[in-house]
Amino acid sequence: MNLINAILVGFKEIWTHKFRSLLTMLGIILGVSSLVAMSALVKGMENGMKDALVAIGGLEKVRVEEQDIPAAQRHLADQAAGLTINDVYAIHRSAPLIKIATPEMRLGRFVTVTHAGKTPDWANVIGTWPQALEMNQHVVEHGRMFTEIDDELARNVCVIGTGIRDQLFGPPEKTGQENVVGEEIQINGQPFRIVGQFTRYESEMDRKLRELEKDQPKETGGVQRRRGWGSGRGNNSWVYNMKNNSIYMPLNTMWIKFKSAGTGTNTVPDPRLNGLSIKVADIDKLEPALQQVRNVMMHTHHGIEDFSFQTQENWSEGITQAIRNQRMSGGFISAISLLVGGIGIMNIMLASITERIREIGIRKAIGATYADVFIQILVESVVIALVGGVAGLFASFGTVRLLMIMSPTENTPVITFSAMILAFIFSALVGVLAGLIPAFKAAKLDPIQALRYE
Repeated sequence: MNLINAILVGFKEIWTHKFRSLLTMLGIILGVSSLVAMSALVKGMENGMKDALVAIGGLEKVRVEEQDIPAAQRHLADQAAGLTINDVYAIHRSAPLIKIATPEMRLGRFVTVTHAGKTPDWANVIGTWPQALEMNQHVVEHGRMFTEIDDELARNVCVIGTGIRDQLFGPPEKTGQENVVGEEIQINGQPFRIVGQFTRYESEMDRKLRELEKDQPKETGGVQRRRGWGSGRGNNSWVYNMKNNSIYMPLNTMWIKFKSAGTGTNTVPDPRLNGLSIKVADIDKLEPALQQVRNVMMHTHHGIEDFSFQTQENWSEGITQAIRNQRMSGGFISAISLLVGGIGIMNIMLASITERIREIGIRKAIGATYADVFIQILVESVVIALVGGVAGLFASFGTVRLLMIMSPTENTPVITFSAMILAFIFSALVGVLAGLIPAFKAAKLDPIQALRYE
C-alpha cells in the first residue's frame, strides 16, 4: 500500500466513525487551540510592555543623574559642581556616538500650578530644550512645541499634557473643550501661555477601559473621589500618567524665572541640572557610546565621578523574562492537553486494531509486509491528529474572540503565524508518537492467528 492510499484509508476510517473520531480528536483540538490562544495572549502582553518602553524613550535613551561621590574622592566634594549645561554642550562636541543630548531642570515639590482656582494633584514641570520632543517620544496634537527663540528670550510659554488639561480646565467629555492652546496658567505665581498640547498617552488597556466606561450608565449619588495613581490598569500605566501630567517650558525660562533666584526657602541660585538625557545613534554601540560620554564628563567634572547612567536594559530584560515565563507556563498546560489528545488517539487506534484483526490477517496472508501494515496504522493515526490540528487552528480564532469578549479591557491578543505552525507541527508529532505502539502491535500480528480471531 502506497502512502496516498494509506492517507485515503485514514480519511475513510474517520468518515466511517464520525462521532468516535470527533471525540478522539477533541484533545488535539483543545491542545492546539489553547496553544495558539496562549501564544496570542502573551504576544498581546508583550506588545503592551514594549509600547510602554517606547513611550518612555526606548532602549536608545539613557538618563544621566547625579550620584554620591565615591569614598576615595570624598575630599574633593567641594569641587563637585554636579550636572550642568556645560556637560550637555561637551557631549554634543565630543561624543559623536550620541544622537541627542537634552538638559532637564525640574521644580519638583516646590511647584504650584493653578488656573481659575484649580490645582492638579501633581505636575511634572520640566525646563528643557525643544529636542526633548524627540527624546521623550512626545507628540504635539494641538499648537506647537516651544522653539529655540522662545528659549533664548526666556518666554513664559509652555506645552502641557492632557492630564494637566483635564484637571485645570476639565475633561473634554464634560466641557467640550479639547484644545486649550492660548489659555493662561500660573506656575508658582508666574503667568504662562499654553502654546502646545501633547496628545493623550495611554496603554491599550487604559484606552479600552475608558471607552467601555463611556458606554456604561453613569452612577449617581455616593461620594465622588479620585482613585489615585495606583488605579491605572497594567504595571506600566505610570509611564503614560507621567507624560500626561507633564508641563514643558524653555530651559532659560526655568533658570531665569525660578532657579536663578533660588527655590523654596533657599535663595541661593542653583545652576545645576536635575538630570540630562542622551540618545545613542545606534543601540548596538551602546557600550562605546556610554564610554564616550563618561570620558567627556570625567573631563568636565575634573575627574570626579559624581554621576551615573540609568539605561532601560533592565526593563527590556524584565520584559523578555516575563514573556519567557508566560510562554513556558502556557506551553506546559497546552502540552498536557496535546498529551491527553495523543493518549486518546492511541486508545482508539488500539480499539480499531482489535476490530480489524481479521482484515489485517487477510492482508498479510495475500502478501502485505510488516512495513505495509505498520505504515498504514501509523498514517491513520497521523491523519486523525492532523485533522484535529487543522480543526484546532480554526477553533483558536473562536477561542481568542471569546477571550476578548470575556476580558474586553485586556491587551488585544495577536495570533501569530509561527504559533500556528508550531501548534500544527506538535499535533503531527503527537499523532506519530500515539500511533507507534498500535502500529507495532498490528504489524506483529500472525496472519494465521489473525484469521482465526472471532
